[in-house]
Amino acid sequence: MSAARAFTLHAGPRAAAHVHKEGLRPQHVACVPAAAGGPKGLALVPLDKWLFGDWLAGSSRVEQVGASIGAWRMYAAAQRDAVPALERLAEGYLSQRFPHRATPQQVAAECRRFVRTILEGTRLDTLRPGARLSVITARARGVLHGASSRSAFARAALANTWSRPRLAAHMERVVFTAGGSAFPAERFDAFGLSRIGFTQDNLEDALLASGSIPLVCEPVRNPAGAPRGDYWDGGLIDYHLLLPYRMLEGLVLYPHFVTHVTPGWLDKFLPWRARPRSHPWLDNVLLVAPSRALLERLPNRKLPDRNDFYRYARADEQRMRDWRRALGECQRFADEVATWISNPDPTLLQPL
Repeated sequence: MSAARAFTLHAGPRAAAHVHKEGLRPQHVACVPAAAGGPKGLALVPLDKWLFGDWLAGSSRVEQVGASIGAWRMYAAAQRDAVPALERLAEGYLSQRFPHRATPQQVAAECRRFVRTILEGTRLDTLRPGARLSVITARARGVLHGASSRSAFARAALANTWSRPRLAAHMERVVFTAGGSAFPAERFDAFGLSRIGFTQDNLEDALLASGSIPLVCEPVRNPAGAPRGDYWDGGLIDYHLLLPYRMLEGLVLYPHFVTHVTPGWLDKFLPWRARPRSHPWLDNVLLVAPSRALLERLPNRKLPDRNDFYRYARADEQRMRDWRRALGECQRFADEVATWISNPDPTLLQPL
């Protein structure tokens, strides 16, 4: 692959065979996932704008599923006017300001302000006709129920180190849905699957909950229409959305910021889970991510990330300038991916 190319492509066997034989058209796409990952997700907004403002704008069967910033991206992308909604998301996110040594209450207040920025001018009835939206959250149970202490989360992290199913004793998957979303359709692992319909009464809380990071932010408590309890970032369970995509008929087009799919947020600290080898659930997945060549062009030679809030402490204007520069560079990524999707060259595909 050319060192100057802005993107890299990885495909499961079924996805690769499909592109070789039939190319890639909007009607081939059954799902677009959007991972948790904080500011790294901003890098994908320029591509989101093309995908949902143009290429997939007329599609009525695409499942859009996200956690944390991915949930916010997919809500904006599901709007009839997706491009201005995504632009509002990007500007609102990079404009966040937090006090030095902010408390969880202060972080929660700023995050709620940001979610209201995303929601500005939108309602459930402004979703694109046929849009199928799923937002993943993690509901606390066991020792985490009603607790937000370091010791409680340390116990959960220890359980996860032993095995992912043991983490399910501490949290369960609750998915808020709109538009007849049917993925995932049934329980597929130890974390369970509660599906709750979006309403105007729970929309803000559900979106906020999906990005509420434990110990950094307060949880969202008792969203309307959902089981009572404390709701946290969906990425705790489904960080990079390693979901049973083989249930779907069609391809999964996955814009991502890395070339691997880590199951849960806590797994990124475990080398044997952080970069899992090929997985049968990824058989029909086509993943596109920024290349190393693109990252070399960005400030600090990396995508924006949550550590930047500490790295640029008391220097918010500089952080915002650097993040805007990074977003500008990521337009090149979006343009090159759009060109490839419009006329796919299967020789660029690498194994996923």
